[in-house]
Amino acid sequence: MKKAKSITVIMLMAFIGLTAMSCKDSKKEEATASKTMDTNSQKPGSKQILADYMTLKDALVATDESASQKAGKELEKTLEAFSVDGYDTAEQEELKEILEVAAEHAEHISRSDIAHQREHFQMLTKDITDMIEIIGTNTTLYQQYCPMYADDTGGAWLSMEKEIRNPYFGDLMMNCGEVQKEIN
Repeated sequence: MKKAKSITVIMLMAFIGLTAMSCKDSKKEEATASKTMDTNSQKPGSKQILADYMTLKDALVATDESASQKAGKELEKTLEAFSVDGYDTAEQEELKEILEVAAEHAEHISRSDIAHQREHFQMLTKDITDMIEIIGTNTTLYQQYCPMYADDTGGAWLSMEKEIRNPYFGDLMMNCGEVQKEIN
């Protein structure tokens, strides 16, 4: 009888120990999942990148070379100041590369004529889109596309509105384009 009680007590202690360890592991998993979700939510610096990008896009829509130059300079500063802390090592490396190239395009835009600004805007848009794939966004964006830009190879851009306002042609072809996809 004593042996049975001892075995029962040992088994009960083992069960309680395993349950406690299981709860600890569950809390660790929840904390990891929460941290992953925080990483995928939009950081304040990325909101400013999008705001500066949209200012640049709108200046190109208006065919305002001076405003585009100013917006390019602001975007360059914002891109250079963005912190990649909080992302895993692979994401950090990819983001650093994207941000460096995007900042170079923004810098070119800040000191170019409108035609050259639009060429760099096309490449900048790809970089910003790639960045958003990694960092996510809390803002609904519309990837829009004009098939007639760049010798009919086309050009994409991001917008916060569904309405087409073409940054590659401005008033010449304001509504040329289509929404390719919605990004959330």
